[in-house]
Amino acid sequence: MKVGYARVSSTGQSLEVQIQALKNIGCEKIFQEKVSGTSTHGREQLKDCLDFVRDKDQFCFTRIDRVARNILDLQLIVKELTEKGVVLTATDQPISTKDATSKCFLDMLGVFAELETNLRAERQKEGIAKAVAEGKYKGRKAEIDIDQIRQLKEEGLGATAIANQLNIHRGSVYRLLKNKN
Repeated sequence: MKVGYARVSSTGQSLEVQIQALKNIGCEKIFQEKVSGTSTHGREQLKDCLDFVRDKDQFCFTRIDRVARNILDLQLIVKELTEKGVVLTATDQPISTKDATSKCFLDMLGVFAELETNLRAERQKEGIAKAVAEGKYKGRKAEIDIDQIRQLKEEGLGATAIANQLNIHRGSVYRLLKNKN
């Protein structure tokens, strides 16, 4: 059975091109999600897909960066699937785990996917540093209402109760009360 996996990084992006490519190669089931690929953490559809596939299945995707953006995650996924007797296949890249040459190319593309992620992070860090130096970047706007925290504190609630009520971390309550007094 051909089992597909499609992923984009944000909810504003479309999965349609990947889904169509996976359907075109005969995927009978397609797992899809809109979540960052920099880690396997929080990628429930990937986990479900890896749990679903079995011996003689093909795990299909369009490009390696849809599956993993770091070499360790990729290696762990490949190892898990290989041990289950599942072959990896990409629609847009000449890679698979069917033979040694394809496996080598898969590994190289994994390294390049991780490099791309690291370069993007470096550029973002440089851009933020430049904006801070020019006084144009003030950071993300506060999402927690400090007045609401103060009000709850005045009502006699402790940090844990405030955190639970506002669905935030207790450390945030302490930090904001300390910094805004």
